[in-house]
Amino acid sequence: MNDLSLTTLEPGKTKVSAISIEALGAQLRGSLVTEGDASYDEMRTIWNAMIDRRPGLIVRCAGAADVVSAVRFARDNGLLVAVRGGGHNIAGSAICNGGLMIDLSQMKSVRVNAAAQRAWVEPGATLADVDKETQAFGLAVPTGINSTTGIAGLTVGGGFGWITRKFGLTVDNLLSADVVTADGELVRTSLTENPDLFWAIRGGGGNFGVVTAFEFQLHRVGPEVLSGLVVHPFADAEVVLKHYRTALELAPDELTCWTVMRQAPPLPFLSAEWHGKEVLVLAMCYCGDIQAGEEATARLRAIGKPIADVVGPTPFTAWQGAFDPLLTPGARNYWKSHDLSELSDATIEILIEAVRNLPGPECEIFLAHVGGAAGRVAVDATAFPQRSSHFVMNVHARWREPKMDETCIGWARGLYEAIRPHATGTAYVNFMPDDEVDRVEAAYGGNYQRLAETKRRYDPQNLFRMNQNVKPKTT
Repeated sequence: MNDLSLTTLEPGKTKVSAISIEALGAQLRGSLVTEGDASYDEMRTIWNAMIDRRPGLIVRCAGAADVVSAVRFARDNGLLVAVRGGGHNIAGSAICNGGLMIDLSQMKSVRVNAAAQRAWVEPGATLADVDKETQAFGLAVPTGINSTTGIAGLTVGGGFGWITRKFGLTVDNLLSADVVTADGELVRTSLTENPDLFWAIRGGGGNFGVVTAFEFQLHRVGPEVLSGLVVHPFADAEVVLKHYRTALELAPDELTCWTVMRQAPPLPFLSAEWHGKEVLVLAMCYCGDIQAGEEATARLRAIGKPIADVVGPTPFTAWQGAFDPLLTPGARNYWKSHDLSELSDATIEILIEAVRNLPGPECEIFLAHVGGAAGRVAVDATAFPQRSSHFVMNVHARWREPKMDETCIGWARGLYEAIRPHATGTAYVNFMPDDEVDRVEAAYGGNYQRLAETKRRYDPQNLFRMNQNVKPKTT
C-alpha cells in the first residue's frame, strides 16, 4: 500500500500515509479498495450511468464496527465522505471524487420476527432482499417500486410505493435504528432514545450519520395482491386522466394506482403494432382481499377503451419487481419531480404535450398516487413534510448515448418549469438530481430549521455532505 492523496472536506488534497491506511485495513472485517485494484471499477459503478466518479479509497464494510472505523478515519483526516447503500440515488451521492467511500453493500442481512411483526435490516439490503424475507411469513414493510433500490437511501429519504396508502411511508414504519454519527460513535435511535436524531433520519436523508441497522414494523400483506396494468392509447390520455382523478376520490386505502406515460416497450401482452407508440398505463395494486380488490378497481378498469388489461392476482414479490426491466442499471438518467395536491386540467394539458415530445424511447412520466395513511401523519411528526400531496410527479429522462444529454435533460427541465405553477413547492428528496442544491430548504418546508439545528448538534462540520445536503445551523 502506498501513500494516497485524498480529497478533503474543504476543496483540496491531503496526503494520507500508507501506515495509516494499513492500520485502518487491520481494523476491518471487510476490505479496502483503491484505484488499480481489480474490483475498483465495479465498486464505483452505480445505477445511474451519468455518474462517473473516482473515489480515492473505498472501505467495503462487513459490519457496524467497520463503519465506525471508516467514519473515524475520515473525521481524523478531514476527508470528503460518500456513503453507498444500494447505489440507486439519482444524484449519485453514493460516490465522491478522490475522497473516502463507505460501501455498505455487503451488509445485507434481513431478520424477521414473525410473531412480533418486526424486521431488522442491514443497510446494504435491497427492496428485493427485504421482500423475500418478509413475504416468507406473509408480511411486508412499505417500500418503493423498483426491487433493486437500496433500503437505506429509500428509508432515510421517506420511502413510498404500492402499499403506502394503507400502511404509511417507509419512515412511518421505522421503529428504531443504529446510527454511526460524525464523531464515530454508534448510537441507537427511537422515539425514546435520541429522539431528535430519530426524527431527523425519518426523511432527512443521509445528513446525520450512517445507519447500520433498521428495525421496521411489518404488516400482513399477500402473498398475493390484485395488481397489474391497464394500457390505453395515448390519443385517449385527456379523457383517461380526468376519469382517473375522479375515480381516485373514492379509492380505499388498500388501492393505489399510478400513471405511466411513455412509448410502449415490447410487452408480451401488447400486439407488435403498439410497440414504440405512446401509451398511457394505469398501474394498480390492491393489497387487501382479492374479491374486494376486484370491486375497488372496477371503476378504474372501466375507463375508456384500453388496449390491454392484465390486472389479476399476483405474488406481491413479483409485483414489487414488475418495473425492474424498465429501470435496469447502465442507462443515463436525469429526474425532475414535483408534489401535486391535485391533477388539474392545466397540469393534464402540460403533461400530454410533454409526452407528445418525448426525446427518446425510454423517457417517461410517472404520476405516483399517494395520500391515504401517509397523509394522516402530522407534518412535523417526522422530517418528511409532504403529507398533503395526493400525487408525486417524476419526470424520468432516460437514454443511452452521451450525445443525447442536452436534449433529454432539457426536456425534463422544461416540463418541470411548466408544471411549477401548479405544484405545492415541496419535493421528494430521493427524486432530486445533484443540480438542485438550492431546492433542499424548500423541499423540507417548515421542518428545515429543525433539521439544520439537529445537523449542528450531530454533524457540525458537515462531514456527511454527499447528499441532498442540510447545512448545520450557525450560531
